[in-house]
Amino acid sequence: MTKNIGAPRTLYDKLWSSHVVRDYDDGTSLIYVDRHLLHEVTTPQSFVALDQGKRTIHRPASNLAVPDHAVPTEHRDQPIADPLARAQTERLTSNTSRYGLELIDLHDPRQGIVHIVGPEQGFTLPGIFLACGDSHTATHGAFGTLAVGIGASECAIVMATQCIRQVRSKTMRIDITGTPSEFICAKDIALAIIARIGANGASGHAVEYAGPVVEAMDMAARMTLCNMSIECGARAGFIAPDETTFAYLEGRPMAPKGENWKAAVAYWRTLASDPGAVYDRVETIDVSDLAPTITWGTSPEEALPVTARAPDPALEHNPARGARQQRALNYMGLTPDTALIGIRIDRAFIGSCTNGRIEDLRAAAAIARGRTVAAHVRAMVVPGSGLVKRQAEAEGLADIFRSAGFEWRDAGCSMCVAMNSDRLAPGERCASTSNRNFEGRQGPGGRTHLMSPAMVAAAAVSGCIVDVRTMGSA
Repeated sequence: MTKNIGAPRTLYDKLWSSHVVRDYDDGTSLIYVDRHLLHEVTTPQSFVALDQGKRTIHRPASNLAVPDHAVPTEHRDQPIADPLARAQTERLTSNTSRYGLELIDLHDPRQGIVHIVGPEQGFTLPGIFLACGDSHTATHGAFGTLAVGIGASECAIVMATQCIRQVRSKTMRIDITGTPSEFICAKDIALAIIARIGANGASGHAVEYAGPVVEAMDMAARMTLCNMSIECGARAGFIAPDETTFAYLEGRPMAPKGENWKAAVAYWRTLASDPGAVYDRVETIDVSDLAPTITWGTSPEEALPVTARAPDPALEHNPARGARQQRALNYMGLTPDTALIGIRIDRAFIGSCTNGRIEDLRAAAAIARGRTVAAHVRAMVVPGSGLVKRQAEAEGLADIFRSAGFEWRDAGCSMCVAMNSDRLAPGERCASTSNRNFEGRQGPGGRTHLMSPAMVAAAAVSGCIVDVRTMGSA
């Protein structure tokens, strides 16, 4: 449904209306897709569909492929040991070659997680509609991009037609206010929002993040915030582009150049929501008193300040909610009213499309510097891309991690999805910077506590969950 012409419009209104090809009687719209990201796990089926339908790629240059989900993060000089991962990666190489699509392969220094590589290369731009066969495509919304995750069959449709059928979302604005204290970062804010509104709290909505705290964030923090939008049920999450956005993108390999850059920025400046624009829902969160926030259960909504205690289902007035809490406690091996501080961990993971950027590694290294990973903990750092890895090595961060006892790996999704050998054993407990703590997410029977990079580093060197604010930098 189109809003009244001349009425103030939200950022979502502007992004949506500029991409509608046609509206249908069933309430869906045909949407033009500007750019499409591919990886090795979902797209084999997409190319099969193209082959069977004898279809060609409508705009090859609008596609960019990167293997990331199942690829190994060590021994890159050797053939991939896992037969499935090897087959998936080889198929991506052969399919992109046959169809003339650009591939950043496993040995390219730019290789990494698709949601980190896209922005790094300037493939992600404000004002576009971007699709990818991955749920955390919302990450790209940090640039004022309408970015959505789609299925394998839809990936084939996008490649063949450059369009996709979509239902218009409701609009939600989340204003983030206050002054966050030291060590409070976008990951804490995201978990606090999800805990507040619930795992389905933004279902059917496209979420715009705004307010002074968001305006002060760098692009890495904005990407973390938008990345986690999916965990509260949102279809997409985004932030209006501003000078911070433009400074990040200028000079990127695939970003506009010269006069085209000037014209693009002039257009991007028009994308902010108009004063007086009406949203279907507005939420405000003041983060002035926010403490480092971590998950205790098996959903990102089951998050609490690190200073809190696990819930007691017996005190829950809603029986269904109490039953969910008990199931989560049982899976996590926790008893009611357990203090979160002091819970012993076995593993520590720093990486993922949520927190695998150079800014995340700097925050973790500030805690790891001069300290040593606890003897019973196995800790690893997996940079989000080869470029992040090189920069971290140039800045001396890799040396800090290695000296502290962290494993220093090559880029990839790694333990976030456990599609390779980077996974938890049954019963192992992990402090993780990833985005999901579902049952078995990091390995069958594995137990995941989501938290910020600094908090994971603090847990790794302490051997248990701690409040990073009590540690400071070494």
